[in-house]
Amino acid sequence: MNDSITVISSKRKIFNLNLKELWKYRDLIFLFVKRDFVSKYKQTVLGPLWAIIQPLFTTLVFTVIFGNLAKLTTMDSINQEGLVIPSFLFYMCGNICWAYFSGCLNSCGNTFIGNAGILGKVYFPRLVMPISVIFSQLINFIIQFTMLIIFIAYFLIAGTSDLKITVNIIMLPILVLQMGLLGMGFGIIVSALTTKYRDLVMLVGFAVSLWQYATPVAYGLCLIPEEWMGLYKLNPMTMIVTTFRYSLLGSGSMDWAYYGISWLVTVIVLAIGVLLFTRVEKTFMDTI
Repeated sequence: MNDSITVISSKRKIFNLNLKELWKYRDLIFLFVKRDFVSKYKQTVLGPLWAIIQPLFTTLVFTVIFGNLAKLTTMDSINQEGLVIPSFLFYMCGNICWAYFSGCLNSCGNTFIGNAGILGKVYFPRLVMPISVIFSQLINFIIQFTMLIIFIAYFLIAGTSDLKITVNIIMLPILVLQMGLLGMGFGIIVSALTTKYRDLVMLVGFAVSLWQYATPVAYGLCLIPEEWMGLYKLNPMTMIVTTFRYSLLGSGSMDWAYYGISWLVTVIVLAIGVLLFTRVEKTFMDTI
């Protein structure tokens, strides 16, 4: 009997995260995931194929502009010198990583403003919405990752590259989880702040675009001067992208110390985000 009773309290806690309650609303998370995915491709001619077309054309542009014309390095480590790693796969790895992370960040950042109509009418744990975003964006990532695997298989069968499958491939689920948590962490911080400061909505899109070029998506890690390398690796997405390529392509850069730091940053950002989010959710209808 008690399990069916929900108590809504005005008591403020420093860190109010009720995982048991979130689990009870798992069906609602699924419904939001379905809603987001259907609404995104509803009334489009190609439907979910857009999840493939966008990163594919972006990769082609990166390959031509940054690889062939600008001739930026695609090496993440000097140990790659002499190895033949298709630049197309290099750029596609970075692009689908960034697409998932930025998709989580931008969509979570719109949680309060974009869903004010629902949030003002019925009670449910507000964290359900950003969590559902992670899963809806994950569907797009899986579609894009499947395309990437097909291209990798093609190059492996062709035998024209030095690609190899290593045990490091088991890192991929951990990296995907980290991208989702990091994107959600930054996203819900933005969502909490934009209830009062609407200017942030404009700023975030611009900042995320700049952040992409501060991450080795369009170039290899070897492009960064040695004296700036330590600072550059503090960007949590730097280690995620380079580790993703290292795990999938079989060569590149893997720095366990800085990767550990990137996880520490991820946890801190997520904790700050949940703290701000749970505080703002109580009063956001008064300011939105």
